[in-house]
Amino acid sequence: MNVLIYGNTETSPSLRHEIPLAIIDPFLYLETEGRRAVLTSSLEDARIARAAAGVERLLDDALGLSELVAEGRSRTEVDQELCVRAVAALGIRQASVPVDFPLALADRLRQDGITLTPDEAIFRERRREKTAEEMAGIRRAAAVACQAMADAAAMLRESAIDEDSLVLAGGPLTAERVRQRIRELCARAGAPAPPDIMVVAAGPNAPIGHEPGAGPLPAHTPIEVDLWPRDERSGCWADMTRTFVRGDISDSIAQLHALVLDAHERACAAVQPGVTGAELHGLACDVFEAGGHRTQRTRAPGETLREGFYFGLGHGVGLEVHEPPELGLGDANPLIAGDVIAVEPGSVITEVGGTRVEDLLIVTPEGSDCLTAAFPHDLTP
Repeated sequence: MNVLIYGNTETSPSLRHEIPLAIIDPFLYLETEGRRAVLTSSLEDARIARAAAGVERLLDDALGLSELVAEGRSRTEVDQELCVRAVAALGIRQASVPVDFPLALADRLRQDGITLTPDEAIFRERRREKTAEEMAGIRRAAAVACQAMADAAAMLRESAIDEDSLVLAGGPLTAERVRQRIRELCARAGAPAPPDIMVVAAGPNAPIGHEPGAGPLPAHTPIEVDLWPRDERSGCWADMTRTFVRGDISDSIAQLHALVLDAHERACAAVQPGVTGAELHGLACDVFEAGGHRTQRTRAPGETLREGFYFGLGHGVGLEVHEPPELGLGDANPLIAGDVIAVEPGSVITEVGGTRVEDLLIVTPEGSDCLTAAFPHDLTP
């Protein structure tokens, strides 16, 4: 198989999988008949040699960088010509590329008769087979996620209840304060979390989906904390969610959470190589539907659900926080050993709020290993 990838490793997970370094400038990766190479500069040469010993380095100087610059060509023209020369040096005449391969570079290569075929499936399937370094990074990020969740729970636990509001250290306990504490802990631990989109949201009538939440947090009401730190060394992510209630837990909230945990436990217990995402999603739907909740299976064609189990069961996690395999209604791809998946069932009742739990699992030859099991699922923080 011939492969070309162009980008930087901070924004291209396909490239980061091949070259396990944080490189901010774009460069070209080439692969043909077992030969792997990159077009790069002396700035990155030694780093790439250490991190990817089996990858050849085609230096831009050796391919005529100075001469092209002396001709007065633009930076874009120089970069494209160097890529053409690198492709010719490896004898590549046709190649598969990711769907985000730059159009201008693709046009330039095609001018020289190179056939390019966008095929995202190839690159996504490659990333499902995690390297040892990637798997270690996911484990580190998951450990940080558990620590950060414990810190968030402590803030809720230590808060005082003032009528229906939470107060901590003399001021309102807000979603922003909890997010800031999570960010600080994750950064110190080497796995920074996204700045403003981590979910710390409360109901009833709470926004659903990926709404991060804002303002003072209420007492006696479900508060969802969904966080996803990224390991700095590997570029890999973790993902976990817990739901807390600081104060009185009503029967309706307790029953809703018990239903979510039942769906979660049944789905997690069934994780093993060969099972499909659709089958796991179906197990969760069985639980919610038996409890009288709407699901994606029971909605009318074209209907948008805003209550019940209205979303998929989960997703893969790795160099992207959301990546294959999908755990949804139509996913027929079987899991494989080495997949890392987030299992996150939940349900929403508008007048009560929502509860959701999410754990990160590695699919093993015998079943699965939960990376976030160290943190309990209790509603009480």
